Amino acid sequence: MMKKYLWGILYGVLLTAFTVYVLMDTFVIARIYQTVPSEEEKSISDFDNQEEPEADEENIIEDDTAVITANSYQDGNISITITEYRENDTAIYVADVRLSSAEYLKTAFAKGAYGRNVTETTSEIAEENNAILAINGDYYGAQENGYVLRNGVLYRDTASNDQEDLVIYEDGSFGIVTETSVSADQLLDDGAKEILSFGPALVTNGQIAVTEGEEVGKAKTSNPRTAIGIVDELNYLFVVSDGRTDESEGLSLYELAEFMQSLGAQTAYNLDGGGSSTMYFNGQVINNPTTNGRTIKERSVSDIVYIGY
Repeated sequence: MMKKYLWGILYGVLLTAFTVYVLMDTFVIARIYQTVPSEEEKSISDFDNQEEPEADEENIIEDDTAVITANSYQDGNISITITEYRENDTAIYVADVRLSSAEYLKTAFAKGAYGRNVTETTSEIAEENNAILAINGDYYGAQENGYVLRNGVLYRDTASNDQEDLVIYEDGSFGIVTETSVSADQLLDDGAKEILSFGPALVTNGQIAVTEGEEVGKAKTSNPRTAIGIVDELNYLFVVSDGRTDESEGLSLYELAEFMQSLGAQTAYNLDGGGSSTMYFNGQVINNPTTNGRTIKERSVSDIVYIGY
């Protein structure tokens, strides 16, 4: 009898340990599948491969002519203006971005690596990549499926049912696709540079694309939000709203879509929100990120969308 009792205890301990390991492996333990060269490493590699190195004219323009204020950045290639709005009892931060080339619209992984549970704060990733402006991305690492294409490199090509993606092409244009209707390889062949897999689409062809009751996870509540949109060729909107506090209620998806449309967005897409929603500009986080509404603190995420050299 005692032997059976001890075996029962041992089985319970092993089962608990296995369950804890599975949960830790799924949500906590970082697994790096592939590292990504930093912008500095790419620059060094490019320099080494040149027979006759030439001065980087773009960086000269950036260093010599950049005009920076508390709410703006301007040089020969990048123009950013930050405006704070108050809509639906919510603080909303809008970065109006105008570029001379789509090459300055980029993405980056936490710790320069593609993997599971590999995270850093938006500001940490931004600083590592010398970003001028950054917002959190789609938090690809929290999902098992969904396309992951970054800077022209395809990392995950497993489709998720009914998943609506934002495709950013090499020329800087935006497109909305459903993963089950087109393969990641086809999108890459068509000139896709980035695929962000969160959603849903907020605005398509200038029209609101969500219903008043539609929500991620069917939560139907006001929350901090992050979105990206395009107004015209190489004219983008980076948008973050605060939420879950007495000072800022937060937005529903429909309210966010209405707001993006009011700014002139022809295509707008919802990125990861809640505690992830963060906007970084000129070395500082300019909104008030929060997960629980009590503590203002950045949540660690797996990726960002940013503007920089």
